[in-house]
Amino acid sequence: RAALKKAAEARQARAELKRKLKSGKVTLKELLSKSDDPIVGRMKVGNLLESLPGVGKARATKKMNELDISPTRRVQGLGANQRQNLLKEFA
Repeated sequence: RAALKKAAEARQARAELKRKLKSGKVTLKELLSKSDDPIVGRMKVGNLLESLPGVGKARATKKMNELDISPTRRVQGLGANQRQNLLKEFA
């Protein structure tokens, strides 16, 4: 039960971060710099990109393929070059 509660809280926290990103209260650069935060670090890069204004599933998938980022990659698993390339594309 405790594990289910903790997982639900983590999902809510990720959803809140995505809402803030969509509304512009938080930037992609800020989120990528917090990759050591367990909530941010465990987010999938594709889901994070889809939360950006003007970016849908198709564009996020296309850009991830162009930048050679796996569809299952999480924020904490991004390399330095991958972070730089994402920021160039979406900043």
